[in-house]
Amino acid sequence: MEHQNRTKAVIVGVQLQRDHDFAYSMLELRNLADACNIEVVGELSQKAERVNPSHYIGSGKIDELRALLEGLEADTVIFNDELSPSQLRNLEKDLECVVMDRTIVILDIFAERAKTREAQLQVEVARLQYSLPRLVGLRASLSRQGGGGGGGLRNKGAGETKLELDRRRIEDRISALQSELEKLVATRQLQRKKRQKNELPVVCLVGYTNTGKSSLMNALLEAHDPETTKQVFAKDMLFATLETSVRSIELPDNKSFLLTDTVGFVSQLPHHLIKAFRSTLEEVTEADLLLHVVDYAHEDYEQLIQVTNETLKELGAEGIPTIYVYNKCDLTEQPYPRVTDNRVFMSVKENKGLEELVQLVRSYIYKDFVVKEILVPFSQGRLVSYFNEHAHIMETAYEEEGTRLKLECSIADYERYRNDFIEL
Repeated sequence: MEHQNRTKAVIVGVQLQRDHDFAYSMLELRNLADACNIEVVGELSQKAERVNPSHYIGSGKIDELRALLEGLEADTVIFNDELSPSQLRNLEKDLECVVMDRTIVILDIFAERAKTREAQLQVEVARLQYSLPRLVGLRASLSRQGGGGGGGLRNKGAGETKLELDRRRIEDRISALQSELEKLVATRQLQRKKRQKNELPVVCLVGYTNTGKSSLMNALLEAHDPETTKQVFAKDMLFATLETSVRSIELPDNKSFLLTDTVGFVSQLPHHLIKAFRSTLEEVTEADLLLHVVDYAHEDYEQLIQVTNETLKELGAEGIPTIYVYNKCDLTEQPYPRVTDNRVFMSVKENKGLEELVQLVRSYIYKDFVVKEILVPFSQGRLVSYFNEHAHIMETAYEEEGTRLKLECSIADYERYRNDFIEL
């Protein structure tokens, strides 16, 4: 979109007494607006003990905001929290401009980025649930918006979603979408069960949006299969990934694991969205190991770690073993690649630290492996080919009674076939 077509907006936030992350959340709101093709031209904040129930900010600040909008020739205000339906109505009436909140901006970005049918359905359900209690206010906002860049509920690929639909039709639409979603989710759960039957360990990439998760996935794919055509979409922008991608990473010694990429987190991720994407994010709760990717060059990286950990807690995924992957070290003064405990300092861009990361991943997910020496009778020849494919064979010798193998295999495989060979 051409630069001059960008909507101009003022962002507004209320800093409550114990809110130490306020400056950061306002900066993040700017980035979210930018991702929505909105240019932030001004900022207004107020310190208060609580948010004003009728207008979010006090009446003096409303006058100040009106003057600011006029002086900056801005026609949109974005509030740093989710507004209640009555706050939205009152603000639109008093400011006579397009009023958006943090939630709708995030929903807009998701709508823009959703590529698969499932992601599109999830976003549409979240947007409809958000709009239901706000129909009156939003309708006024829509009529003024005229489809401008980045305005509230734009109808980007959202099918029949016109907010002029009455409540009942929106409710019907939500339930129709949800039943279509349930079918897609059921299919994915089946695929997941199949994967579990293969007993491959599952490693899941998590982290803040735009920390390099998809780039890391591509780098691991290419390192272990240079011919690969299975790269995932990776771009330097917020929420580039909304679909869960699963890829198998094959290691040289017949060990492999499944690597899952997930949607990035952001602070105050709207609950409509967490609900909508719960099925996608369930992958996280079933992982054997999490790779928490951190943008180490970000000045607030500790804050981003905290946001991700809080979201994981909300999803019920705390307590899963985690490796912290401090990415983008090339933009810092830190020495890399290096490993300390469960932390890897690396640069995906420079391909430095991948091997160290893979070794650390192995130490976590291949704990249940044993090294054994066994004799497989000739009558059980199929077992030799099974172990050649599924285990790491260190030595092979042919003897009168059968094939002698020194191997490293999973305890599960060892237990499963222990009656079919002789342990030496």
